[in-house]
Amino acid sequence: MTFSDLNLDSRVLEAIDAMGYEYPTSIQQHVIPAILQGRDLIATAQTGTGKTAAFLLPIIHELVSVSAEDFAVRALIIAPTRELVQQIDQQFNGMAYFAGLSSIAVYGGGEGGDWERQKMSMIRGAEMVIATPGRMLSHLHLGYLDLSKVRFLVLDEADRMLDMGFHEDIMNILSYLPAKRQNLMFSAT
Repeated sequence: MTFSDLNLDSRVLEAIDAMGYEYPTSIQQHVIPAILQGRDLIATAQTGTGKTAAFLLPIIHELVSVSAEDFAVRALIIAPTRELVQQIDQQFNGMAYFAGLSSIAVYGGGEGGDWERQKMSMIRGAEMVIATPGRMLSHLHLGYLDLSKVRFLVLDEADRMLDMGFHEDIMNILSYLPAKRQNLMFSAT
């Protein structure tokens, strides 16, 4: 099986080709078709097997395949650490390079101007928000962030976030999302 067998948008395939990937990994072969069919899922695979691409590629495909609502966040990824948020954001930017989509990495512990940059990017409507739970809640509680158009929710390292005590934060974030959305949970354990 090749990535072209997965019937992904040509812009997604162009990015995959530019990154030098030809064949999807096992997790990608199983997960990408399920996500494209609109299924909710829970998936586990070892670190380094391509889990991030397994959820990013079909989400990017869907975001470019459906016309965007003006200035709307359409996908939200929650991850437990700043480092993982940054890693996912970098991968998104590479995979969405030819698709013209935008993302914002939302996490604490950075420089003073980060908060305002994050706020403005979300208000302007980055299609993809990748965030740690605490920083996401801080933005949500201030009332300027609209998540009513979110179609995809990804909890990456979901089990780890629960182990770290983020259950209440995650449930609070979920209360801001529409009931009709696709839920995707990933874990390395």
